[in-house]
Amino acid sequence: MKRRSVLAGAALVIPVLVIGVLVGRQWGERSSPTTVDTTTTITSPTTTSSTTTTLPAQPSSAIWPLASTTTRFATPLLAAQTFALDYLGFTNPVVEPFQQGDTRSGEVPVRSSRGGALTTILVRQLTSDDSWWVIGAVSPHIVLSDPSALAAITNPVTLKGTSTAYEAVVDVEIRQDASLVPLVHTTVMGGSMGVMGPFTKVVAYATPTSASGAIVMYARSAKDGSVVEASVLRVAFKNAAPTK
Repeated sequence: MKRRSVLAGAALVIPVLVIGVLVGRQWGERSSPTTVDTTTTITSPTTTSSTTTTLPAQPSSAIWPLASTTTRFATPLLAAQTFALDYLGFTNPVVEPFQQGDTRSGEVPVRSSRGGALTTILVRQLTSDDSWWVIGAVSPHIVLSDPSALAAITNPVTLKGTSTAYEAVVDVEIRQDASLVPLVHTTVMGGSMGVMGPFTKVVAYATPTSASGAIVMYARSAKDGSVVEASVLRVAFKNAAPTK
């Protein structure tokens, strides 16, 4: 699967279009801009940027954007769109209207195509600049029951849950903060044909240099192998070896 990474070290400028947003993508190698199909018109500013040379640490519950870059999002929709594209690898996500939770959080439903499987991206304002951060994603077809969100995991980690996917295969990656390159990539086998089935797998991963990261699980299309839905869980690493 191709990887994409965000533009680091400078603010990402994303122009607003009525029916879409052009988002620069990298997923292992640079790709040309892609038009993002959305059901909502975005009229507010898309990003805010740090003006200091020292970037803040990743908020403890935040997965996206990477705090190691100056990219910040002034709207929940843009945070969710770029997460779907750059972090999850969706090709042309359909982004549905923001669903408000409390005054600083909510959900953004995203689909790989109109009428496609649902991935709900969880967003929250975590910092004093009121920018929006992604704190996780859930799919009704990929349910990770263990470990739990924000758990401190050991290496190897045992993954338990239920899923249904094409040929029962769900891709799994463990990633650390400040990088889209996985510490490990593997698969689990759950149910298929719309029938949920259990999975359990012990997964070893390379020693992280960040204190936290995420477990990323996604299903692929039977038609073309593209990502169609995903669940993402924020975790901490007990065995991290921070760089000096």
